Amino acid sequence: MRTMPGFSLETLSWLLPAPVDFRKQIKALADGAAPMNGAALTGLATHALDLNKLTQLDRLLERTTEIEPGPLAPVRLAVLADATAEYIASAIRASALRHGILAELYLPDYGQAAHEVLTPDSGLARFGADMVLLAFDYRSLGLDSVHMAPAAAEAAVEGAASRIEMMLSGIRQAGTATVILQTLPIPPDPWCGHFDRQAPGAVSAQIAALNTRITALAETHAATLLDIAGLAELVGRARWFDHAYWHRAKLPFALDLVPLYADHVARILGALRGKARKCLVLDLDNTCWGGVIGDDGVEGIRLGQGSAEGEAFLAIQRYALDLKARGIVLAVCSKNEEDTARLPFRTHPDIALKEDDIAVFIANWDDKATNIRRIAQTLNIGTDALAFLDDNPAERARVRQMLPEVAVPELPDDPAWYPAALAQAGYFETTGLSADDAKRAEQYRANAARVVAMETIGDYGAYLSSLEMVCDIRPFDEIGRTRIAQLINKTNQFNLTTRRYTEAQVGEMQNDPDLFALQIRLTDKFGDNGMISVVIFHKSPDKWTCDTWLMSCRVLGRRVEEATLATVATAARAAGATQLAGSYTPSPKNRMVAEHFAKLGFNCTFEDPDGTTHWQLNLAAYKAPELPMTLTGPLLEVAT
Repeated sequence: MRTMPGFSLETLSWLLPAPVDFRKQIKALADGAAPMNGAALTGLATHALDLNKLTQLDRLLERTTEIEPGPLAPVRLAVLADATAEYIASAIRASALRHGILAELYLPDYGQAAHEVLTPDSGLARFGADMVLLAFDYRSLGLDSVHMAPAAAEAAVEGAASRIEMMLSGIRQAGTATVILQTLPIPPDPWCGHFDRQAPGAVSAQIAALNTRITALAETHAATLLDIAGLAELVGRARWFDHAYWHRAKLPFALDLVPLYADHVARILGALRGKARKCLVLDLDNTCWGGVIGDDGVEGIRLGQGSAEGEAFLAIQRYALDLKARGIVLAVCSKNEEDTARLPFRTHPDIALKEDDIAVFIANWDDKATNIRRIAQTLNIGTDALAFLDDNPAERARVRQMLPEVAVPELPDDPAWYPAALAQAGYFETTGLSADDAKRAEQYRANAARVVAMETIGDYGAYLSSLEMVCDIRPFDEIGRTRIAQLINKTNQFNLTTRRYTEAQVGEMQNDPDLFALQIRLTDKFGDNGMISVVIFHKSPDKWTCDTWLMSCRVLGRRVEEATLATVATAARAAGATQLAGSYTPSPKNRMVAEHFAKLGFNCTFEDPDGTTHWQLNLAAYKAPELPMTLTGPLLEVAT
């Protein structure tokens, strides 16, 4: 898969080539007025940049004292490697821009990673990392020697695993919430040839055993796995390793693969900060089938068994369905008459995608950028949550021009490589799967149906009553833990404080007697919305203080926040508290909830210089409202 007709994994060919005047654009940004615009930096980063250009972009970041981040999420990342990593760190920082992250990096001196983790007043401790990347090399872990005795090989693996676990524990004790743990690529050179698969003392067998342990450690320590072993196999292990560079400068892999490595690190950072895409928007003609349905008719389009081209288009549809199975929403944006565009979904015997798989179906003659905005509005998500697949270079260019925040992969001429281009771009990166993920695409499809119902009924109060909503409110538990952590780390708009917590921290909150932590689900006659809100309050005898209050935007206006407050107020009163308190901390994306507490009856007590506002509610004066829903759950059994 290293080299394909029209598609190259190593050169990130799903991205546009770097502009010919790249250096000139770098200089223009450097000479421009402060603060530097984050969108302009991102515009440069969303090209296929080699190591030299990534380094130039990183130097610009280093020289810039003021950056207006816009939609970029700041992340303080420490890279703890046991090989030379300065050039890798530069590439990560520049690549992070294309995944929505403004990264600040810390790199200990060579060979000092373990010392810094275990020293309380080290530079690492003072840096205050949000995330730590642990990037080990098999040679530094003592797995570069073969063993005739299986027991000796087992001991070597155990020693390497113990060292990794020691680092994980030290990082956790130092207070860093998020750890990214990297698997180890296996070198290509055999010891016993094909018998290496059966020899536990072979270097490849030892590393494979350690990778199994690393996967288990990631689960145990709630770390995020970065599967570089899998990436090296995808590229080719002989291509990944460059022994000359290791001996000369302790470089862990080939220099020209740094952009690919850095992009994979950056997409993990983006996924951890909720930047992964949620919806795949599909063109139809010559994207989901060969030919033009309006000209060729159902019988004339190429799709399905019987031809290589038809099978290639079927593979595109099947990959879209694979994404839908894990919660990615599917939409259609086609320049066509709608009835004509729907014909293959209804009548073609080989089509894999069905109309019910599509959450929003738009086929008309309007500009595609305009229709993509409509899709985002119907789904109640941002346009930056969309990826758009279209075979037409002119349409791709237009969407990039009008909606630069939408991910639009470059595609090779041969549609057989469309699934690879989409898959390797990393737009839908995830750091975990929950039961709710499997339901999410259907939830968004049902939400689109609710939009239609609201337009039909007209009166909003009558519309809410017609939904037959049931709101389930319950404490944190094991079943919901993964989804709770996902919401905390992905929700940006309806999020009062945008504090982030790992799954391990969520597990600790579950049993903390000083916290009142709620997970909230909503169902209605159109379907199950799944978990849509998370609320955390700190309890004290007289006052409960809101730490986190977030909600999925797809249920805005459904009065769930009022139901939530009623639940919190009831529990706080029962515990003897007389006040609720909370704060709103502004971020680039959460302005929509600036008046959240005011709308619920809280009074503003003061405002910080950074715009953070503080609020209080007198529980003696609070009266729960009548709500157009039924409230259920172990905390209450109240019908309203």
